Amino acid sequence: MAFKIASSPHLSDKMQTSRLMQQVMLCALPGLAVQCYFFGWGTLIQVVFAMLIAWLAEALVLKIRNRPTLATLKDNSALLTGFLLGLAVPAFAPWWIIFIGVLFAIIIVKQLYGGLGNNIFNPAMAAYVMLLIAFPLQMTTWSAPIGFAQQSFSFNETLQLIFFGATGADISQYQLGIDGMAMATPLDSVKTAFSTGLTINEALLANSFSDGLGVGWFWINCAYFIGGLIMIKLKLIRWHISVAIIASLFICASIGYLLNPDTHLGPIMHLFSGATMLAAFFIATDPVSAATSNQGRLIFGTLIGVIVYVIRTYGGYPDAFAFAVLLGNLCAPFIDHYVKPRAYGHRTSR
Repeated sequence: MAFKIASSPHLSDKMQTSRLMQQVMLCALPGLAVQCYFFGWGTLIQVVFAMLIAWLAEALVLKIRNRPTLATLKDNSALLTGFLLGLAVPAFAPWWIIFIGVLFAIIIVKQLYGGLGNNIFNPAMAAYVMLLIAFPLQMTTWSAPIGFAQQSFSFNETLQLIFFGATGADISQYQLGIDGMAMATPLDSVKTAFSTGLTINEALLANSFSDGLGVGWFWINCAYFIGGLIMIKLKLIRWHISVAIIASLFICASIGYLLNPDTHLGPIMHLFSGATMLAAFFIATDPVSAATSNQGRLIFGTLIGVIVYVIRTYGGYPDAFAFAVLLGNLCAPFIDHYVKPRAYGHRTSR
């Protein structure tokens, strides 16, 4: 009897990288749709524009490096980077913000290190941090959610606003709520109010927190949470990093809130405001820049959750996920070095 021997891993159905990237983007579509519902067409335009620039930038660099262009572009990794960065920037940010960010992500963070599989940082988050530090005004100016905006914009007006910086209406109206106040993310609003001497509970009395969590952001996080669960069900990602991030952030926030609710946000606010679910499922789980073993993933996710809580509570950046993910990326090789799965047939060292 003859046997056919194959090298490991012995997988019956190995998903191609291109298909994996496609399905991750499909699972993020519910979150994109909800973002567009609450904040207008800007998010969709940013995502499409970012994907186009990412694809062209990758093609240009591959051509310069004399690498196979079409075959590499087909892995869809550049498109996913543009997709995630487009989701992260404010809906009405000027076009050059996403243009600079995507070029930095693809050329500097990804291709300069050798391309997919060699980058030590998550390209989308590295670009986001660069933009946030270099252009803080543009990166923190969010539009008012549906029902709170003084002025709504059509698709064509949104295009004109992003690419030409002017519309028939007053350009400043897109960022103003019904009370005439400039809008920001819920976490940023709370931090700003707290810095003026208000308690957390007093800050949450604002109209923008009429649902208790910041209008629209709860549903956005729910949509990304559902998309994340679908990814786990389809085995596109492992559950360890996402669960560790959510659990550690929940535990830290619960302890802080129990100690002093006037100066610490509650756990639900931490989990369902800002980019929590987007980062926990779609960003931190990047297989290239994250830890690789199951135990390592749990440590990696826990580290990110704790860093997010510390920066949100005591630091100057209200969301903090981009910084936490990059710090986690720095620690991933260290975690993998000391947390190695036991090879089959070998005993653990004592």
